[in-house]
Amino acid sequence: GVCIFRANNRISGISEEQLGPFASLETLDLSSNKIVEIKTSSFPALPLMNRFLCNNRISSLESGWSTNLASTLQVLELSHNRISNIPARSFQLPNLQHDLSRNQIRRVEGLTFQDLPTLRSLKLQKNRLSGLMDGAFFGLGNMEVRQLGFNNLTEVSKGWLYGLGALQQLHLEHNTISRIQPETWKCCQKLSKSNLSSNHLSRLEESSFDGLSLLDELHVGNNRVSFIAGGAFRGLSNLQMDLQNNEISWTIEDMNGPFSALERMKTFLQGNQIRSVTKKSFSGLDELDLNNNGIMSIQANAFSQMKNLQECLNTSSLLCDCQLKWLPIWVEEQSFLPCVNASCAHPQMLKGRSVFLVRQEEFVDFPKPKITVQPETQSALKGTNVTFVCSAASSSDSPMTFAWKKDNEVLNDAEIHNQAHLRVQGDAGSETEVTEYTTTLQLRNVEFSNEGKYQCVISNHFGSSYSSKARLTVNLPSFTKTPMDLTIRAGAMARLECAATGHPSPQIAWQKDGGTDFPAARERRMHVMPEDDVFFIAGVKTEDIGVYSCTAQNTAGVISANATLTVLDSPLVVTERHFFAAANQLLIIVDAAEVDAGKYTCEMSNALGTERGNVRLAVLPNPNCDSGVQSGAGNVMGSGSGADDDGWTTVGIVIIAVVCCVVGTSLVWVVIIYHTRRRNEDCSVTNT
Repeated sequence: GVCIFRANNRISGISEEQLGPFASLETLDLSSNKIVEIKTSSFPALPLMNRFLCNNRISSLESGWSTNLASTLQVLELSHNRISNIPARSFQLPNLQHDLSRNQIRRVEGLTFQDLPTLRSLKLQKNRLSGLMDGAFFGLGNMEVRQLGFNNLTEVSKGWLYGLGALQQLHLEHNTISRIQPETWKCCQKLSKSNLSSNHLSRLEESSFDGLSLLDELHVGNNRVSFIAGGAFRGLSNLQMDLQNNEISWTIEDMNGPFSALERMKTFLQGNQIRSVTKKSFSGLDELDLNNNGIMSIQANAFSQMKNLQECLNTSSLLCDCQLKWLPIWVEEQSFLPCVNASCAHPQMLKGRSVFLVRQEEFVDFPKPKITVQPETQSALKGTNVTFVCSAASSSDSPMTFAWKKDNEVLNDAEIHNQAHLRVQGDAGSETEVTEYTTTLQLRNVEFSNEGKYQCVISNHFGSSYSSKARLTVNLPSFTKTPMDLTIRAGAMARLECAATGHPSPQIAWQKDGGTDFPAARERRMHVMPEDDVFFIAGVKTEDIGVYSCTAQNTAGVISANATLTVLDSPLVVTERHFFAAANQLLIIVDAAEVDAGKYTCEMSNALGTERGNVRLAVLPNPNCDSGVQSGAGNVMGSGSGADDDGWTTVGIVIIAVVCCVVGTSLVWVVIIYHTRRRNEDCSVTNT
């Protein structure tokens, strides 16, 4: 095959006429020239396998430029150009190995590389990438290595990783990544190496590496990591991890072993801010590098599972207090002495001396704070005030600092009160004075957002002490279902619903008119279905009429909701004084009497439902007759009292008229119309 090498010239363009005569051209090297664009007409149909165009001035690729090279081109180098945009389907080259590094690409759209099914490596490092759209690399089902370092990416998400099922190495170093989204690795679980160093990560959550069971090399050095969730490395049993030069301190000093889910892990933690080591800090690790941390205190048996302590104990900043007495004895028993370099920095009289040369009586009292009063878990009513108290003692006069955390986040604007006082400890004759410090966190008018775990951190020059985490529960119960007013015929089944949620779960109780002893309960016609949140009264009677209250109560408080139950006594029937007109839309009562007083209900029904309207009739004494009465009904239109010349007394007809305008089943008006007439024979009946 023919090869053309024209690198390091001043060629500014490629044309079909120039390349046409070279029918057997396989390799074309035009790197380090002045080519500015690639056009559709640039390449004739040639058996071109290798094309080198790096270090030119190419800024655009015209759509369809690769059509004539689709069957042969295998190597394409476009690094060190000025490409800023890649049109979709720009690379219809199924046999390609690709290098697009060192360009000015800012964004990759979805399906850009879908025509490269055999591509195994794609280099896009040192561009200006800030946007990778969902499906940006879909179609690269055989890709094994992705180079995306030295760009401006801000997060890792499954959207732009979709389709990379064969990916083994992902390089994302030197970006501005601050977040790894949940379920990110669902599409590429064959990943064995991931480089996230030199980014802006501050937290490693439980979901940060979820599903990467084959991951054996992880680089997260030179970030801002200060928080590591307890299960962040669960399932990564063979991992070697670089966490150097982050901001790790409390997540190691206070946590119950963020590496405990691992089996044979080697971790580099040098250059962090770890000052104290607990007995569970590094459980799960085989080897460990803790150089350049300034470790001052080590709890007993902190390295009991460690196989290699050579790097782990290369420290010269130890606080040689009573809590460190165990270390030289244990190290000597384990035969680690020849490979451990650990010396004291405090107290001053032991500064620079190897911890293995310090006599047991020379270890000093505890200058580092020691928690003496732990904050207590509490449950509070919404709107009340809550106080957490935490105390620590120290034999040092070193200045003390105090902080409170909620759910592992420092409360910077909290209301905190601190005080110090001297306390005497020890037996008679060997008493010593220690300073005890108390810090109080005040939460006022608490809301549900205040719920969480609270912890105090008390520090001085010799290190920090962390209290236990006290949980605050702020939870007045809240209704999820409330009872509704109900009007029902006598003998039917009444159904009232009520449900509530809260922590702890509230208890539901029912009352009638403020009491718990009511007819339905006594006569065993009441049924409560707690699983269905339903309260039934079977065979309702008029004595069941009343206000029913549902109460929900837990340790945080009690809430209630009311509903009125109305029972209709038997339906009205036609009598000498009661009759209906206008297709039952008018109820007429002649010669109204006291027995007619009460609430009248009109019920309208069709296939779509039922509507009811109520009106109340009051029958009042007639002031014009000693033995008579006067009836009145709600909105009475006029007065029926007085006497005419003919001597007739008032005789009334009560007409309850239901004037209906039906849209669907809506009852629009309930109107009371009345009519009076007089007659003097009878003054015993009042008419309205």
